[in-house]
Amino acid sequence: MKIRPLQDRLIIKRVAEETKTKGGLFIPDTAKEKPLEGKVVAVGNGKVLEDGKVRAMDIKAGDTILFSKYAGTEIKLDGEDHLILREEDVLGVIEK
Repeated sequence: MKIRPLQDRLIIKRVAEETKTKGGLFIPDTAKEKPLEGKVVAVGNGKVLEDGKVRAMDIKAGDTILFSKYAGTEIKLDGEDHLILREEDVLGVIEK
């Protein structure tokens, strides 16, 4: 299924959760939190300003981002969990 987000929204796929700590301890499923990091799958055209102009997005498909804990709406695309959120919910782009 193909989907294109509108305006300043983007679709992300969360990165895989860590299953063990740096010290080598395994984390049980009940103690895991959803990761706040994700890979951008698709982006909208940008935010429409009051004067009618469109401000282009700073984020592009393929970027790895850090986002707010309670941001966005969870959806399923082709059986996989994704998240739709606004550009303002993104805290930063992770550069590697």
